[in-house]
Amino acid sequence: MMNIMRKWGYLFLGLFMTMLPSSAAMSFPNINIGLQNANTPQDFTNGLQILIWLTILTLAPSILILTTCFVRLVVVLALTRQALGAGTLPPNQVITGLALILTFFIMAPTFNEINEKALQPYMKNQITQQVAIDRGIQPIRNFMFKQTHEKELALFVRMAKIEKPKTKDDVPTYVLLPSFIMSELKTAFTIGFVVYLPFLVIDIVVSSVLVSMGMMFLPPSMIALPFKLIMFVMVDGWYLIVKSLVESFVR
Repeated sequence: MMNIMRKWGYLFLGLFMTMLPSSAAMSFPNINIGLQNANTPQDFTNGLQILIWLTILTLAPSILILTTCFVRLVVVLALTRQALGAGTLPPNQVITGLALILTFFIMAPTFNEINEKALQPYMKNQITQQVAIDRGIQPIRNFMFKQTHEKELALFVRMAKIEKPKTKDDVPTYVLLPSFIMSELKTAFTIGFVVYLPFLVIDIVVSSVLVSMGMMFLPPSMIALPFKLIMFVMVDGWYLIVKSLVESFVR
């Protein structure tokens, strides 16, 4: 994991360094942003491209979340915490951070493919920007196709009112993306239900025992929490959940 993060760090650092003249001293650039009249069609096109790229950068966090395995991971981890009944432990920062780290781990082969087929050739001026975008989006589409259910895909194809695709290449990305998100939510809640069952059994048993003993005013969650924690620790719960989540993604 550290080697992957180090590799990507060197990649972004190298990308930044290639933008600097070799003979220039290290200094921060002076950035001026203003509005000017577009006197030629080329000026209008350049301004429109800048606007598009700024929009993409603004939506980058959402794109990272919704086109990767992050949704399934964070939902299952949050349901696990709720099933334990430990309140806000682990905190939201830990849940989100763990989901993000596992996302980079699972998506590493996809990111490496994008780097080899799109980013590196584009940085070496071997391909154009449009070709780099087409090559870069293909590994993401392949990953989403493997996790998308046919039922959800057929729903959005029908709602988009387009012809029935014959191959995967015929499926537009704007149709594939919501299908993938719906499939991930469905899979996440299915896994969360399975994780929830053992803790639900403990809650039912503890509640039945307290009622039979006449302790109806004693909160069952207070008594059930230690038993949940003991069971979760004894079966090495986090190991099993993380292992199951990583293996649930079709490679």
